[in-house]
Amino acid sequence: MGFKKLLASLGAGGASVETVLTEENVVPGGVVQGEVRIQGGSVDQQIEALSVGLQARVEVEGGEQEVKQDIEFTKVRLGGAFEVKAGAVHVVPFGLEIPWETPVTCIAGQQLHGMHIGVTTELEIARAVDSGDLDPINVHPLPAQQAILDAFVQLGFRFKSADMERGHIRGTRQRLPFYQEIEFFPPQQYRGLNQVEVSFVADDREMDVVLEMDKKPGLFSEGSDSFRSFKVGLTDFQSTDWAAYLNQWLADVGGKRNWL
Repeated sequence: MGFKKLLASLGAGGASVETVLTEENVVPGGVVQGEVRIQGGSVDQQIEALSVGLQARVEVEGGEQEVKQDIEFTKVRLGGAFEVKAGAVHVVPFGLEIPWETPVTCIAGQQLHGMHIGVTTELEIARAVDSGDLDPINVHPLPAQQAILDAFVQLGFRFKSADMERGHIRGTRQRLPFYQEIEFFPPQQYRGLNQVEVSFVADDREMDVVLEMDKKPGLFSEGSDSFRSFKVGLTDFQSTDWAAYLNQWLADVGGKRNWL
């Protein structure tokens, strides 16, 4: 990314800033590393504050339609005030922790359409604030999350879409103001299903996995058995056959509703 000019109110000859990420590929609970490079202008300038954060573009219910909103969900200040000399380059390295709840943006190396998460940079000079462009990152699933996703594929499900929605999933450890839903089309043997949605809400030890069946119209009424929430340890997930677990849940509900 090229140098980004600061606000015009800072005057001609002011500093410019560029954020460079060392590695764009991360996992929840990991660290995105990089550096902020500030190119001095024609005069010395006092930088009052410099910070980096993470931002996501999420869906928000807005009456009869959904609107997109950019939400900054973590922010770190990089040191105190400092001066950038005219013509000099001031480099500030950083390591920004990725919250465990951060939604995934890539599965099996493929970018998920509509998933926008990246690093923001904010520079304050003379009480004026410039928020730079978003530097995208690729958030890959944790091994435990990948195991659940792989189980759906083993059962013949096909990825449909993913989105991030503002709100809270009741009964989970969620702390961020939004969550992700990953949607799958079912194979033919689950003929009563329209799709299945899965959400992950993790911390540093385990994660809540929330599943929701989306029925085809008229096949069965809403019921608590069309939802399933369970906990998965981030280190002991391999002790469960997740394809068998998911198939059993689907078969139990399908048998009760007579659509298998």
